[in-house]
Amino acid sequence: MRFTYAAESHVGHVRDINEDSGFAGPHLLLVADGVGGAPAGEVASASVAFVMSAISLTPRGSLRAAPSDLLAVLRESVQYAFWQLREGVATDPERAGMATTLTAILTDGERFGLAHIGNSRASLLRRGQLSQLTTDHTFVQFLVDEGRITPEQVRDHPFQSVITRSVSATDEHEPDLALLDLQAGDRVLLCSDGLTDLVSDNDIGSCLTRTPRTGAVQGLIRSALEAGGRDNVTCVVGDVDSRPLLPWTRRCYYCRMVGALPQLGNLIDPAVPRAA
Repeated sequence: MRFTYAAESHVGHVRDINEDSGFAGPHLLLVADGVGGAPAGEVASASVAFVMSAISLTPRGSLRAAPSDLLAVLRESVQYAFWQLREGVATDPERAGMATTLTAILTDGERFGLAHIGNSRASLLRRGQLSQLTTDHTFVQFLVDEGRITPEQVRDHPFQSVITRSVSATDEHEPDLALLDLQAGDRVLLCSDGLTDLVSDNDIGSCLTRTPRTGAVQGLIRSALEAGGRDNVTCVVGDVDSRPLLPWTRRCYYCRMVGALPQLGNLIDPAVPRAA
């Protein structure tokens, strides 16, 4: 199996730069959202997305993890991303404090693995029903889990955007890792909180159900902009296709990069593919 996909990113109506990064290919879907208020968020998101995508596009003989252990591959790739941000701060101390969320789904053609840190989200649409695959690493989610606020109160909470885990140069937080039971015909959405903070789950599910991939991505971003567009917004939609996964040598020709990722000046080390 493999993904067919669409991806778009928009700076929104308020931000000066786009600190989101998105990647979509037949084997990997990814969204990274540079932490707002921290320096070089666009460098953090682009570099982490680049590390993850570069490793996924190379034969995995250089990784310690066995290619057959999908979650170990994801864990090691995330560890390399943490290391890359530490190198970035060592090179330029003005980047100290930079951090990003990360949500990624990787397939080896038979299984699907999820890696998640932060408050970007992955959701599954199956037979018209939308369900969330990730749990936000945020202060308000902690309050919900403790029963101190209701899910309906999250959107208007003053600390809504405070995240408790990220990919940063300082604290190496453990990602949530899980194997996903995806089937041909499933549709997955990966997005930054620039969408989910402004657009309801019902509206997201309706758009994903009624609209082809590219139209769904464009419609979701348009909905976020019409709701105020107060943050960068990135959406990656992938449909699970029963056709075989493309060979290593062909995958890179079918990839799409959006947001801060395609700008080489945002990358800490463009030679990562050789090092991974």
